[in-house]
Amino acid sequence: MFTPRARRVKILATLGPASASLDMIRALTVAGADAFRVNMSHGTPEARGSLIANIRALENEIGRPLTILADLQGPKLRIGSFAGNKVTIERGETFTLDLDPTPGDVTRVELPHKELFAALSAGARLLVDDGKVVLRCTEVTPGRITCVVVTGGALSNNKGVNVPDVVVPVPALTVKDRADLAFALDHNVDWIALSFVQRPEDVAEARALIGGKAALLAKIEKPAALDRLAEILELADAVMVARGDLGVELPPEQVPPAQKRIVAMARAMGKPVVVATQMLESMIVSPSPTRAEVSDVATAIYDGADAVMLSAESAAGAWPVEAVSMMDAIARTTEADPQYYARVHFNETATAHTTADAISAAAAAIVKTTGAKAMACFTISGSTARRAARERASVPILCLTPARATARRMGLVWGVQGVVTRDVAGFEEMVDKSKRMALRTKIAKGGDLLVLIAGVPFSTPGTTNVVHVVRLTGKELEGHS
Repeated sequence: MFTPRARRVKILATLGPASASLDMIRALTVAGADAFRVNMSHGTPEARGSLIANIRALENEIGRPLTILADLQGPKLRIGSFAGNKVTIERGETFTLDLDPTPGDVTRVELPHKELFAALSAGARLLVDDGKVVLRCTEVTPGRITCVVVTGGALSNNKGVNVPDVVVPVPALTVKDRADLAFALDHNVDWIALSFVQRPEDVAEARALIGGKAALLAKIEKPAALDRLAEILELADAVMVARGDLGVELPPEQVPPAQKRIVAMARAMGKPVVVATQMLESMIVSPSPTRAEVSDVATAIYDGADAVMLSAESAAGAWPVEAVSMMDAIARTTEADPQYYARVHFNETATAHTTADAISAAAAAIVKTTGAKAMACFTISGSTARRAARERASVPILCLTPARATARRMGLVWGVQGVVTRDVAGFEEMVDKSKRMALRTKIAKGGDLLVLIAGVPFSTPGTTNVVHVVRLTGKELEGHS
């Protein structure tokens, strides 16, 4: 049954071989997972369908909306194969990439991506195998890219290639992604994560294909995306600091300021932001994290991230439940810090010049002044709940909505719990239902103040114009099942 979380930040857990069963998904939820990532890069359609079915079965069992994010693979650039499967190239040597499918050797290998030959020029870098090998172009012709080896090492078949210095002229959605997207939408997932976003046009294309059937999260993992971050955020419903590839394409010391910039801009624009990759990496094999990992998670929470994500820790690690429990403990302890809310509000989020934003800011101010214990909002699209979360008030927020899809999407929104309920026809009914739901979900009790946000007329999206304060008696549930 519904038990309120003792924290505001959400936990997004990736599912995989270590966590595919209904029992494991239940255990992860009990440990603290609010949302689940299905990685479309791995597994069969049947396996992914089974994961989604298990999440929905658990949702029905516990009576609490659960959030599913389908993460599309995106375009993958890879070198070809070698005659002996593996070579070692030395710093300062010349190495050539070409379009010849003949197995490579210590001097050359195929790069089966013709579009790169037009995009690259002398001076551009190619990072192979997550940057373990670094090449710099010295000459580019239509069929050959001649490079000098900047960082040497072993190269083996089909290793990935990152090109950080140019906008790669490839679509963000591959043929595989389009098939995976159709599959995800057919299975009613709540969020679609778009990988390797470079331009706002990438987001616009994906949004058109999704057609409103799911919310869209843009993964920021390319330097080119940082150059157009505001435009990308404008079109996306949420954003992810995808530190894996971002950490390959940027110098490591530039990743922390990039993370802070992305989080701050997303918060200022009222878009949920997820921080991901290597958060508790050592817990793939160890029951305990490093102190540095704990500090990393806490830093993202202090910055005001909406959600923090586990990848291999929960998908393939030896300690998936313990990893979620640890992330939950870090979040609760961080948010219990007396300085937490001061740090969360360190970056000011100026109120937009709309009635809805003014109402949300006023509601947060009322909470602070009166000591109210919770907020509740009636919404169809979820925009009222997202605006309330943007203010980072120190109380839980109930998103009361007749739309199950809206309630489910709240699993990535800071401090908000979605509750599916029948729509209301009038003001008094809204007040009565809010009071009952606050008691039923145990986010408040008799004697507590509750701040309500809604739009009049009801059932009309975009009309947030009412803030109301009520005191619970504790008897509101009498006569109601």
